[in-house]
Amino acid sequence: MLKLDHLTVIAPTLAEGRDHVRACLDIDVPFGQRHAYMGTYNHLLQLGGSVYLEIVALDPDAGHPGRARWFGLDDQKRVRREWDAGCRLRGWVAGTDDMDGLLKDRENVFGRKVSLPINDPSFHFAIPDDGSLPFGGAAPSIIDRRGTPRSMAAIADRGARLREFSLEHPDAALIVALLQDLVIDRPPIVIWGAELRYRAQIETPGGLRELF
Repeated sequence: MLKLDHLTVIAPTLAEGRDHVRACLDIDVPFGQRHAYMGTYNHLLQLGGSVYLEIVALDPDAGHPGRARWFGLDDQKRVRREWDAGCRLRGWVAGTDDMDGLLKDRENVFGRKVSLPINDPSFHFAIPDDGSLPFGGAAPSIIDRRGTPRSMAAIADRGARLREFSLEHPDAALIVALLQDLVIDRPPIVIWGAELRYRAQIETPGGLRELF
């Protein structure tokens, strides 16, 4: 079974991502970390239990990683286009304890296993060869933490708690079938929509808010 690991706001710049989440949740999300091995960086926020929110963007001060970046961040024109269209919560990550088994006959959807950080791997991440989001963003990215859960101690807790998240899609039945085949704990609620769009209902100290 896969488990919800984290939600991803994929931003053209980290500042824009931070400001958008602040506008939605009325919470200042602090800086998280740099991924020198991917040329990206993030802000992180706990969402209850072992689930968290990641605001991720291309790091302009980092060198190119020598391979496609995750979350479609090499295609900055598309990132900007989606952002300007209001699609900002654009993905999510699900965890597995058997990356090889999960990817068998599914690499065309999720990509290939990449062990990261490259010099001293501590987890595996599935990345399509072109770095794009799996199934255009309708399927989760897959992570295998190799038996060591993500420590929440280094992620800020501002009292935000994920209540539910949903995915609108023009072929909702196809996405429901895909997610059922994967057997996921806490998958998004899938409903019909004219275009792919995520929404998350998050309880905050100021009340229930929506992140999109």
